[in-house]
Amino acid sequence: MTMSTRTHISNAERFGRWLGRRWRAYVRRERRVSGWLIAQGVPTPAAAVLIWGVKLAVLAVLLYTAFWLALLLVFGVAAAGVARNVDWDVEHETEWRTGASGFGLYRGDVRIDIGDPNEDD
Repeated sequence: MTMSTRTHISNAERFGRWLGRRWRAYVRRERRVSGWLIAQGVPTPAAAVLIWGVKLAVLAVLLYTAFWLALLLVFGVAAAGVARNVDWDVEHETEWRTGASGFGLYRGDVRIDIGDPNEDD
């Protein structure tokens, strides 16, 4: 049995490398923007505060969006639970009783028999 010299990169390692490249690109872009701000005459501490302000604003927008999506998901799950527990095919049993239209055959609150027209006399 011979040993393979070809290395296999797992999906996790591939994802980690991709994430690392993205992070390095982000840091390079941030340094470039910071250098540009300083070249425009913005003091170094002010440029750092401005960059952190943009980061916090982006984070706030992401959290705000995540909150509303989570709330929408909770309401969707609750509505699905309520809809699952509702018996949609319930028909009221017919019964003989005295109701709003006098004694007769009722389904729910509606009298379904013809009734005697001279009943009230």
